[in-house]
Amino acid sequence: MYYIGLDIHKKTISYCIKDVSGQVQREGTIPATRTDLDSWMKTLPKPWTAAMEASIFTGWVYDHLVPQAAQVKVAHPVMLRAIAAAKKKNDRIDAGKIADCLRCDFLPECHMVSTEIRDRRRTLRYRHLLVRQMVQMKNRVSGLLLETGVSHNKQRLHKVKYFRELLATNKEVDESIRPLLKLSRESIERLQKTDYALVSSLERDPLLAQRLKNLRTVPGVGPITALTWALEIGDVSRFHSVKQAVSYCGLCGDEKRVQQINCCGHRSPNSATSIFSVFWWKPPSWHRSRVTNSPWCTRRPSRKETRIAQPLRWLERW
Repeated sequence: MYYIGLDIHKKTISYCIKDVSGQVQREGTIPATRTDLDSWMKTLPKPWTAAMEASIFTGWVYDHLVPQAAQVKVAHPVMLRAIAAAKKKNDRIDAGKIADCLRCDFLPECHMVSTEIRDRRRTLRYRHLLVRQMVQMKNRVSGLLLETGVSHNKQRLHKVKYFRELLATNKEVDESIRPLLKLSRESIERLQKTDYALVSSLERDPLLAQRLKNLRTVPGVGPITALTWALEIGDVSRFHSVKQAVSYCGLCGDEKRVQQINCCGHRSPNSATSIFSVFWWKPPSWHRSRVTNSPWCTRRPSRKETRIAQPLRWLERW
């Protein structure tokens, strides 16, 4: 078996090929294109396995190598940096370090979801970008009215009918901001239509339809929460226990710190989710006894905390 470490960049890919004994068989750099990868793979000794660090370029390289390789692994960048830290650092050395980690079975491997899920996840994350832009445009509309001293109803400002009446009847609206307000409103409406189209396409997708239907049966879970869970988590069978899922979602904190913070959240902005990650899988009788006897816990989890953990509770049933 030959072990290949890849250091992938925007325009080039540095590689290092080592055998079982750790001897360097070949190393160099190739352009980061599919055509050059195909030509390079034809020259490789077989069988071979490859490893690379997770980055924005990893997805397409991983998909391109999988059919030809015995195995392709992706390393967690932060954990890999801790293992393979060195004073001297360049692309050639990085590729060699990755090859050594792969050869010695020290590679901190991270999970790679299927190509189908990654494609749909990309759509959902693009939708998040549109939502952020929409919020920026709404804030800009409010800012223009506040800058010029125009009185308006804050709660109804972004309603279509009210916005038209505001421009038509309010004499405080200066002529200098009317084109900007109209342009901003058109951008908001266009972003809203695109957002609706993207979400609808994901909801109708046959790959996600049944899973979204199951997730929507959880009280408080809407279409966006269900899509986020299904696409960001991927296959739930990769979690061997509920605790792993809690940890992956960031709902648990350091155990020593959790015992010291107050349930009301005065000492930590994430204390609500951190504390509740300790409680959510326990029966109600356990909660009552814990709240009564605990020196630091003064109340039961709130409704908000319950809604946070409900999808994880359903993970047990699946």
